[in-house]
Amino acid sequence: MEENAYKYFKRDMSWLSFNYRVLMEASDTYLPVYDRIRFLSIYSSNLEEFYAVRVSEHRTDIIKKNRTSESAETSEERLENITREVNRQQQEFYKIFHQGIIPELKKNNIVLYQDHTEYLDIHKKNIRDYFREEIFPFLTPVTLHRGAKTFIRDHRLYLVAGIRHKTTREKFYILIKIPFSKVPRFIELPQDKGVYYYIFIDDMIRENLPEVFPDFEPEGCYSIKISRDADILVDDTDGIDVKKIREKVGKRKVGALIRFMHDREMPSEMLDFLCSHFEIGMDDLIIGGRYMNLQDMAKFPNPTGISLVEEIPEPQRVSYLDNADSLLNIIDNQDVFLFFPYQSFDYVIRFLDEAAEDDTVEEIKITQYRVAENSAVVDLLIKAAQRGKKVTVFVEVKARFDEENNVVTAELMEQAGIHIIYSIKGLKVHAKTALVVRKSGFRSIAFASTGNFNEKTARIYSDMALLTAENEIVEDVAELFRTLENPVSVQPVFKHLLVASFNMVEEINRLINREKENVNNGNRGYIILKMNGLHDKAMIDNLYLASEAGVEIDLIIRGICCIVPNQPYSRNIHITRIVDMFLEHARVWYFYNGGKEDVYITSADWMRRNLSRRIEIAVPVLSPVIKREIIDILHIQLQDNVKACTIDENLNNIYKRNDLPKIRSQAEIYGYIRK
Repeated sequence: MEENAYKYFKRDMSWLSFNYRVLMEASDTYLPVYDRIRFLSIYSSNLEEFYAVRVSEHRTDIIKKNRTSESAETSEERLENITREVNRQQQEFYKIFHQGIIPELKKNNIVLYQDHTEYLDIHKKNIRDYFREEIFPFLTPVTLHRGAKTFIRDHRLYLVAGIRHKTTREKFYILIKIPFSKVPRFIELPQDKGVYYYIFIDDMIRENLPEVFPDFEPEGCYSIKISRDADILVDDTDGIDVKKIREKVGKRKVGALIRFMHDREMPSEMLDFLCSHFEIGMDDLIIGGRYMNLQDMAKFPNPTGISLVEEIPEPQRVSYLDNADSLLNIIDNQDVFLFFPYQSFDYVIRFLDEAAEDDTVEEIKITQYRVAENSAVVDLLIKAAQRGKKVTVFVEVKARFDEENNVVTAELMEQAGIHIIYSIKGLKVHAKTALVVRKSGFRSIAFASTGNFNEKTARIYSDMALLTAENEIVEDVAELFRTLENPVSVQPVFKHLLVASFNMVEEINRLINREKENVNNGNRGYIILKMNGLHDKAMIDNLYLASEAGVEIDLIIRGICCIVPNQPYSRNIHITRIVDMFLEHARVWYFYNGGKEDVYITSADWMRRNLSRRIEIAVPVLSPVIKREIIDILHIQLQDNVKACTIDENLNNIYKRNDLPKIRSQAEIYGYIRK
């Protein structure tokens, strides 16, 4: 088939389809109301980052008059498509909030006031008194004048009020920043007859505008918010300059405006004035509702405790590890597989603690991409250095939105005597790996994971980790660290590890082509790919070719997936998307290989950036027992008929429903691991 006959979903539209799947959870009436609220918050937060990064890229392209590299579609056309879809989703968002969440809270004796006509008499005085004492001292209204410039911060919520002088009848527009740092978004009011009452700080300000402007008559008060360009480019041509990184991070606060969201009830006269005042184009406008920044709903008080929240099981303990005197000795004799958050991340902490204490350990090497604040992992690395171990930490300071935190953590470790390596020219190091080097006579240990060394995200991100003393893996991980420490040395050779920017793409294509050859020889060809994103066109083309050859392909893709299903060339490709309690973050590649079954756990998605502009690793699972466990987990996910969706040729999320017994894969996996 000719190359140009293949179809691909647009990356941004595919991501918006994923975020809509998150919104679908907020509309799921089988979930307790506070879990639905959590998904509303996640949806909103995801959209903030999407605008701050992806939409800002398109804005830059427009300024530079670039066409997108993916197609002849212009950036203007792409933004129009994004705006149209986001506006559609925003309508659904507010429908769920007003018609779903608010009534469900009320059923459970929790009232979040939406309209001043609903206020109980006992609350009216409280609203006035609280405003005077707790809010009014922090308000700094600004009059918007034609021709004058006014700066507004991104991700902050503002009110714009129209006010008219009682005597002169002159009208003004006033900008009011809501003082979230001083006052909570949701303010508790006195209970009445067993019912809990809350009010938005937004509404408390609206209700008291006559107090703020006693000589004026209010003529409407509406919410606005903006997003600014947060995509910074770290120039590492001449090495990493920490001071410059801090300066660039600071510039996020004043980046170019890329989105202006306004209350849909705002009068056109006011909107026109604001567009003129803030120099906003029509393409920048997103229609919102009376209440914005609803990611704040994650902080909405729950006065009933756990009764309105789905109970998330605690991470399980692993008895043979708990009963072992030494994890290092266990790993010396067998590979150890951990699956977070189904199992506790404590074992990673214990492993590093033992490595810091054990006299046979000479050196620890580790990569850090996103570091938890007050990280136990960092504390243990410092402890190891203080005990005389040689500790080397590769810190990726180009990790978006974690640049400053990573720099601060790196400086702290450096002060403790740890050798810090900052980034690699032109590449991000996204691999999640560690190496514990032991004295002669003892086997060194390699650690590889699909997720970061971050004990906080390990409670909500679903990730796999492997600890092994197998020489062939350990030697390859050691080769990787030699490359990170001296990237200008000779070309590294990896015998078992697949490493992006070196041998990964070549090896992936070989594994896919082997499945095609097996089909051509009359045997079965089967591939399972579990990832967060699939965007690289060369990889997609090879999967299309494999499908045409008769290879069965199951994709478990959480986020972006640019493969178009239900086409003649994709008839053997099936896409599953799972959104549930935990964020599906593990990446696993499975190749049937004539029944020998090859399994890799990896840090890499099949996005162009991962395969060509990053250091990623994929580690083969050599233990037959662990391999079978991972394969079983993949099959459980493919059988999910509760939280799983398929993706159709129109990017719709279609729930997998059948007459088989209900399988909610995350709950099922928890039970499987317990056994």
